[in-house]
Amino acid sequence: MPDRFKVAIVGSGPAGLSAAARAAQLGMSHVLLEKTDHLSDTIYKYQKGKHVMATPSNLVLRSDLDFEAGKRENILGIWDEQIDGHKVNVMLNAEVSAITGEKGNFRIALKNGQTVEAEAIVLAIGTQGNPNLVRCPVGEGATVQYQLDDPGEYVDEHIVVIGAGDAGIENAIGLATDPQQRNTVTIINRSPEFATAKAANVAALRAMEAEGRMTVLVETTAQAINKGEIIFDTRDGEVLAPCDRVIARMGSAPPRAFVEGICARFEDKDGRKSIAPGTGVQFTSPDRVAYPVLSPTFESTVPGVHVIGALAGYPLIKHCMNQGFDVIEFLNGNRDLKPADEPILADKFARLPGNRSVDEWLETFRQNVVILQELSPLQMRELMLDSTVTHFGAGEVIFVRNDPGSSMFAIAEGSVAVEINPDDPSVTVPIGQGSIFGEVGLISGRRRGSTIRAAEPTTVMELSRNAALKLISTVPAAGRAVNRITTERQLLQMFGSGLTPADLTELVEAAQTVDVRAGQKVIEEGADDTDFYIIQRGSMIVEKEIGGNPVFLSYLPAGSYVGEMAVIDRSKRTATVKAAIKSQVIRFPGEAFGRLLDDKPALRERILKDMAGRREINRFIEAQKQGFSGAVDMYSQTAQFLVDNGLGEATDVLLIDEKLCVGCDNCEKACADSHEGLSRLDREAGRTYAHLHVPTSCRHCEHPHCMADCPPNAIKRGPDGEVFIDETCIGCGNCQRNCPYGVIRMDAKPPPKPSLLSWLLFGAGPGPGEAPYAWRKKKLDKDAPKVAIKCDMCSGIEGGPACVRACPTGAAIRVAPEKFLTFTKLTEEAD
Repeated sequence: MPDRFKVAIVGSGPAGLSAAARAAQLGMSHVLLEKTDHLSDTIYKYQKGKHVMATPSNLVLRSDLDFEAGKRENILGIWDEQIDGHKVNVMLNAEVSAITGEKGNFRIALKNGQTVEAEAIVLAIGTQGNPNLVRCPVGEGATVQYQLDDPGEYVDEHIVVIGAGDAGIENAIGLATDPQQRNTVTIINRSPEFATAKAANVAALRAMEAEGRMTVLVETTAQAINKGEIIFDTRDGEVLAPCDRVIARMGSAPPRAFVEGICARFEDKDGRKSIAPGTGVQFTSPDRVAYPVLSPTFESTVPGVHVIGALAGYPLIKHCMNQGFDVIEFLNGNRDLKPADEPILADKFARLPGNRSVDEWLETFRQNVVILQELSPLQMRELMLDSTVTHFGAGEVIFVRNDPGSSMFAIAEGSVAVEINPDDPSVTVPIGQGSIFGEVGLISGRRRGSTIRAAEPTTVMELSRNAALKLISTVPAAGRAVNRITTERQLLQMFGSGLTPADLTELVEAAQTVDVRAGQKVIEEGADDTDFYIIQRGSMIVEKEIGGNPVFLSYLPAGSYVGEMAVIDRSKRTATVKAAIKSQVIRFPGEAFGRLLDDKPALRERILKDMAGRREINRFIEAQKQGFSGAVDMYSQTAQFLVDNGLGEATDVLLIDEKLCVGCDNCEKACADSHEGLSRLDREAGRTYAHLHVPTSCRHCEHPHCMADCPPNAIKRGPDGEVFIDETCIGCGNCQRNCPYGVIRMDAKPPPKPSLLSWLLFGAGPGPGEAPYAWRKKKLDKDAPKVAIKCDMCSGIEGGPACVRACPTGAAIRVAPEKFLTFTKLTEEAD
């Protein structure tokens, strides 16, 4: 080997191999350094037989190596053969320990004692060697592993896969594919969406779940892993399950210490050696999962050191290979080369004014939009491929109130006006350049809450639901920015009182988003803390201890606030507040909230008015607690039963008073006759406590589980809060599997029945209500597809829910939980 190379490529994953192959083709002096005894350790570590995808399909491959979708073994074989054919200069077992020097004169120290010199460095080491570790306690003897080599090795085991990105899903599928292995496989995902996984992988996962070959748990985390068992923290509380092995695939982070130390100057600080500020490879932020700062030619903040592949924030194989090709071209002096995705992005930007280049537009969006400012140019390109950009003239409507929509918008240039009064479009609130809007639909799936139009010539970026969720989950700075904006807007909307964003700066900066387990206390009676909370997701119940027993006082849905009494009264907590279901709250320091109240008398008056009802509850309790009877205990137990059966996340629920119900089934018949002959409720099903029965009927959850994974986005929320399924349903069954209350059925729409008069006079047809299965089967086309069917609250039907209107005794009622579980009900029971 020569003493010095034009370029040294560190890492032989897809990016490194492609770079080395290009260098060899150009006759550039090069060396490919690989720390293991084989090439492409990234793909090599994929599970045996894994199908490797070649996405995105619309992106051309630019590489001297071939790549198309196929099995891991075939791809590795092709690459080994082509690397040998290109006569790539490879050094195996060459792990790098340090890189020093400067552009044109780098020294690479290897752990085997050798030294390599090069004029330029291409770092293509990936992130897989630095996996994210489980965050829960792991008991002695428990098995936790961070890689799956061969799914066929495991037989008769209970296996839990933590993490539902592509790697986790593929591992779970591999373990559950062969029924002869008799594995019981469970995969858990902390969120309801599979934001970072490919659509094809999610579809395959759901198909296996539908076949009963594995269990998929969403909104679930591991609370503890012990030998032979695992404790899950689910939406409804703790669940203990058998577990022989945990495979944790929760992503990975860049090997930051090594990368930051490249060509860095070190100094002693507090007795320890640390990197001198401004030296070494800089990262976009202090976050553990942040990526290096890079130029459009992949050059880091250390001149001559280039970073490509997963370490640059671009994990897809085709992207990585294109970067490997491009970086060598750049080093060879080809400054006119444009990335392979340039034509796609150029087409996106062609309709925007200003005649700017792709790079100029990308930088405009990145610099101007707050949530995008810590993305690298490479990450911006990837995000833009999944987004759309549009220019609106002054006054043009971007979307209309009550329009369906789950995307989020970012304002790159200009500003928008939000119409806050449906009856007077002239009453507006501005949102300026750099901010976002539409995020409420992204989070809750609700229809657009306001009409928004361009206040001036405005350029916006529309992020699809999946693109936005992936951005929030993979770029911490973006997630924090979105949280800050939504928190500020929630406070302004909740309190009004003439507040401005500037008034809330201290409070918003100090806010913390906290996940709360079902049953976990947020506020404890008798405590002397003063923190103030807004319920962002889920719901809370308020209890007071009387005679050693908790008495249910009230229910607080998402969007409520709690904890203000301790701030204003400077007193101990008068009641306990705990999560009805797995929830999320925003916590604000009581001191900061107190200062805001002192500065804003109008806000203090508003809060005091809101507190009046809670003070009344406390006075009532204190005055009558000695005389409370079993009726109050019964009320508390009934309220807890209702929360346990879905009221904790409902916005509208059907209840039946069994003291009044005569079992006529008019409710079911009316439901069927109002909805193409299929009933959306089952009166007899469900659970009962005391005289209240909760039948099987949709709760119209605040954050619908059914909506989380609907491929055609057929599940939407109407203007009155109803969750409905439109005609685009493809019958995949994901919503039915995701619903924890069993209120969605899969069935084919039956043919129209003969009229009621024909039935009465001539006995034609099956009569009122849902037709018997035999009649439907006889009349129905055997190829008629099944679709998802659920309650839609009789949206669009005059008079409201048919089930309630048809009840002859008034036993059936539809209620919002915050109105049913109230102080009024408590006093009624006590009286």
